[in-house]
Amino acid sequence: MVLIVTKVGALVEGSDIALPAGEKTGLTPDNLRRAVEANLRSLDVDRPDVVNLRMGDLDRNEAPLAAPLETLLALREEGLVRHLGISNATSAEFAEARGIAPIACVQNLYNLSPREDDQLVDACAEAGIAYVPFFPVDGFQPVTAEHLDAVAARHGVTAPQVALAWLLARSPNILLIPGTGSLDHLEENIAAGALELSAEDIAELG
Repeated sequence: MVLIVTKVGALVEGSDIALPAGEKTGLTPDNLRRAVEANLRSLDVDRPDVVNLRMGDLDRNEAPLAAPLETLLALREEGLVRHLGISNATSAEFAEARGIAPIACVQNLYNLSPREDDQLVDACAEAGIAYVPFFPVDGFQPVTAEHLDAVAARHGVTAPQVALAWLLARSPNILLIPGTGSLDHLEENIAAGALELSAEDIAELG
């Protein structure tokens, strides 16, 4: 099964930077609609399976989540969107979003090094909501990279494969989106799904 997931947010362009936060490109109801409709055309679909609302492009105090999410909810009720998600969201925004609309997934930065979302991963799992980490194999600290290399050597695989396997072992609600422009890397990413890490491996990785 292939699911089409896209993302919309505050796309600041040109003179928009001088506008109040709520009027910047991508945040108004008209511009959010245009962004969704542009995705429909570019993806050649009647409606995407999930549209994520990207937060954090602007000052959160000036550009809160409620209004743009309510706009996307209205588009969902029109049939232009199947499910809604949020991206780059805090735990507080996650809780707020669930009070506004059914949330299918959260897409945030998370991997072996940046682990600030540990509690959010668990909260999503408890609620039956997918957690989709972006940059799943990037930005590791030197010590983390050293442990990754050691575990990879034991299994005869690559360090990125271990990083992906760790995410899959971290929680059953985690869905991976490792990007690649290489067929070889695509095959490695798929093979990481069959890699089983031992308790010793996971302890070494922290």
